[in-house]
Amino acid sequence: MHLRVINPNTTRAMTDLVGRAARGVAGPGTLVDAVQPTMGPASIESHYEEALAVPGLLEQVALGEAEGVDGYVVACFGDPGLDAARELARGPVLGIAQAAMHAATMVARRFGIVTTLGRTTGRARELVDRYGFAAACTGVRACEIPVLALEDPASGARDRVAEHCRRAVDEDGADAVVLGCAGMADLCADLSDRVGVPVLDGVAAATVLVQGLVTLGARSSTRGEYAPPPPKAMAGLLAGFEVRAPAPVPAGERPAQRQHARV
Repeated sequence: MHLRVINPNTTRAMTDLVGRAARGVAGPGTLVDAVQPTMGPASIESHYEEALAVPGLLEQVALGEAEGVDGYVVACFGDPGLDAARELARGPVLGIAQAAMHAATMVARRFGIVTTLGRTTGRARELVDRYGFAAACTGVRACEIPVLALEDPASGARDRVAEHCRRAVDEDGADAVVLGCAGMADLCADLSDRVGVPVLDGVAAATVLVQGLVTLGARSSTRGEYAPPPPKAMAGLLAGFEVRAPAPVPAGERPAQRQHARV
C-alpha cells in the first residue's frame, strides 16, 4: 500500500514533521511518502493563503495518481482543497480535521479544539458544523502562536498549547482534545500525559483511517459531487491544470475512474 501525505504549504521542516507522524502509525507493508507543493505559501493562516495553496495540493494529487498512490492525507487543519482532491484521486482522501474529529468522538463524548491563531478559529468552527460535530465540540481555543513558530523552542509553544488544552478540559468540559494544526503532530503523547485526557493529532488519525479505507477497498464516490471534473481548458497560470478527457479504453480493460490534470 502506498499512501501520500501532502503538506499544502511549502515549508520543508513541516513536511518532514508530518511525514514522521504518519510513518509512526503506518502498518507493516505500508509505504508513506510526505510531499509538498512546488508553489504556494510558507504556511496557511488565512483564507487567502488557503486558496493559493490548493493548486499546489492538486498538483501533488495528480502526480500521485500517475505514480499509483493508493490514498492521500491532506495535512492542514483547514482541510484545504479536500473536495477537489477527491474529484481527482482514485483512492480515498482524508483531511486531518475531519479525521481527528471522527477519532475524538470514538474515545470521548465531547472534544475541544486547540489551534494556532485566533483568525483561524472561524474555519475550524465551520468544519465542525460541516462534519456534523457541533453537539460534540466544546469550543475552539487559539494559542496565538504562528504555525512556523511551533518548532521554535524560544516560542514556548509546547507549554502554551498544554495550557490551552487544560483550559479546554477544565473550563469547557472537553473529554478529549483535537490539535488544530499539522505542526502540532509531535506534541500528542506529551500533551496526553500532561492534560490527562486523549489528545489527538489529525495527521496520525487520517493516516490510520486512510489505510483502513484502502484495506476495505473503499474509494471516494464517483457519483454526484465527487464525479470527475469535466474536461475543460484552463488559461494563464493555470493552463497546466487543464483536465483531459480519458483515453479510449482497449477492449477487455476496465476504464479509469478519474480524469487527470496535466500538471
